[in-house]
Amino acid sequence: MSSSPNLSVLKALDNARTQWYHVTAIVIAGMGFFTDAYDLFCISTVSKLLGRLYFYEEGSSKPGKLSPNTNNAVTGVALVGTLMGQLVFGWLGDKLGRKKIYGITLILMVICAICSGLSFGTTPSAVMTTLCFFRFWLGFGIGGDYPLSATIMSEYANKKTRGAFIAAVFAMQGVGIIFAGLVSMILSAIFLHYYPAPKFSDDPVKSTQRQADFLWRIVLMLGALPAIITFYWRMKMPETGRYTAIIAGNAKQAALDMGKVMEIEIEAEQEKVTQFKTANDYSLWSSEFFRRHGMHLIGTMSTWFLLDIAFYSQNLTQKDIFPAIHLTEAATEVNALKEVFQTSRAMFIVALFGTFPGYWFTVVFIEKIGRHLIQLIGFFMMSVFMLVMGLKYDYLKKESPKIFALLYGLTFFFANFGPNSTTFVLPAELFPTRVRSTCHALSAAAGKAGAIVGAFFVQSYTLDGSSKAIKGALIGLAFTNILGFFCSFLVTETKGRSLEEISGEDERGAAQGKSVSDNDA
Repeated sequence: MSSSPNLSVLKALDNARTQWYHVTAIVIAGMGFFTDAYDLFCISTVSKLLGRLYFYEEGSSKPGKLSPNTNNAVTGVALVGTLMGQLVFGWLGDKLGRKKIYGITLILMVICAICSGLSFGTTPSAVMTTLCFFRFWLGFGIGGDYPLSATIMSEYANKKTRGAFIAAVFAMQGVGIIFAGLVSMILSAIFLHYYPAPKFSDDPVKSTQRQADFLWRIVLMLGALPAIITFYWRMKMPETGRYTAIIAGNAKQAALDMGKVMEIEIEAEQEKVTQFKTANDYSLWSSEFFRRHGMHLIGTMSTWFLLDIAFYSQNLTQKDIFPAIHLTEAATEVNALKEVFQTSRAMFIVALFGTFPGYWFTVVFIEKIGRHLIQLIGFFMMSVFMLVMGLKYDYLKKESPKIFALLYGLTFFFANFGPNSTTFVLPAELFPTRVRSTCHALSAAAGKAGAIVGAFFVQSYTLDGSSKAIKGALIGLAFTNILGFFCSFLVTETKGRSLEEISGEDERGAAQGKSVSDNDA
């Protein structure tokens, strides 16, 4: 291993014992992800309600329903906003600083979560257009949280527990999904208590309670609450020592900020910091970057892209699984609020027993068995379960719905105890400080491109609900996961090493320092 320039501020961060500021950073960054997940997933609990409220045709034998295009727009426009926000804010995080941009994303999320629950005009098209407009900008703010939360946590953490800390921030996504289901479930139960109604088959008009128009608005607007609560603490966080030293080149401020956080004295070392900064001053588009990290970037982008195609396509079998295990009833057999309650309950149960445990298994085991192995196991197991569901779809649906539900839950578990977590962790560790936020943003944006493919194209292919189409989609997704398995070999293990050692910044800094010493001699 090459000798390092041993910058005191970096050494102090890498070797720090786990302290209260680590916990604070996890909570602050984690609450951002809690908000992100809540905002992105709560729309799924109320999208059917929007169809009943605004698109029922008098005399129809079925409840009102969003058209495929409207449904795609309402549920998917935030994904498009997220992709664009990741690219813009990720780049700005490297240019202007992590902390400065971190506050802007939170303000945007608060404003747009509140505005998502408001609407201009009274026609269905006006309400949907307003909703889509604000959910796009909500997604834009959420997008910024991905690279910034990951980068801030990786740059604050010590090298022994860094992976667990970053994974813990991401695991708050699982908590956010649980709360999206739980909040919708509790509120719909309260509304249902005060506004009972007959089921649709008994009275199509009265089955949709007009008061339900307030329910979906409250559910969406509550997404602003955790962001508001954490805003003050987010603004109190100092800029990361690595950004201040390596990018801004201000050794004194970096030593002061991190010394205050860790409650120790840190030497400023301006000359060493200047050498280190100069040695690593190459851009994302340079041949030096592509020689050192080109394959890593292709690896992080391709694995996240392939994972999210599968991850965001998984709900294509929900319509078969939920009724089979008695979580939901046919739309004609319930009223509008009861449908929201049942959909939310199903989402809550799947998240609690399938999604949530996987995230925290990653937190516990990531420093023991490493990121790479967890990612490989996850992709492989997802592929196996999806292949079995695809090949045996008709049999499982009719003869063994409980086994079908188990396989479905295990697919979610191994997505989260697997590539859904590690594709978030690895880009925050593999790349140099100067382009870390941008590279994470590019990887995350590739993931959202995969999510758009999964949410729009894969599900559009299976829209008619034909057994052949769903079987084909599941088998195709199994091969997508296997491709992700092989693309994982483009990235390397990062466990137990400092960020500068992983990225090669130490090596270049040491070489620069040696060169300066030789010249002085």
